[in-house]
Amino acid sequence: MNSLVPFLVQWAITALSLWVASYLFRGLKFETTGALVVSALLLGLANAVVRPLLILLTLPLTLLTFGLFLLVINALMILLVSALVRGFKVSGFWTALFASIFISLLGTFIGALVDTGGADVIQMPATTGKWL
Repeated sequence: MNSLVPFLVQWAITALSLWVASYLFRGLKFETTGALVVSALLLGLANAVVRPLLILLTLPLTLLTFGLFLLVINALMILLVSALVRGFKVSGFWTALFASIFISLLGTFIGALVDTGGADVIQMPATTGKWL
């Protein structure tokens, strides 16, 4: 149960970021709230499973572009989710690229403000012994 709360909070943050992005980017549309919720879940799953594989496969290209190719991978994740979810439309690659940058930044900002319910910082116990 302890690991369920951070998952749900992260899912909500992703859904909120996608919802805000759909109002800022004309080429990003959700037909229903259900499409938004499923897209947020699938985007989290794609970022957890598919994205690391793509990063590993494109590592030489990522190193050659000094990491800028990771932005392309993020856009591809959004395009993948839009292809899989009925009711989620992305007009093109450039919309997906700029929307992915916005979603990442907004999600990071909201995540910094919200307590995700994760484990607290582990602190070392105080010692009374001497260091050698």
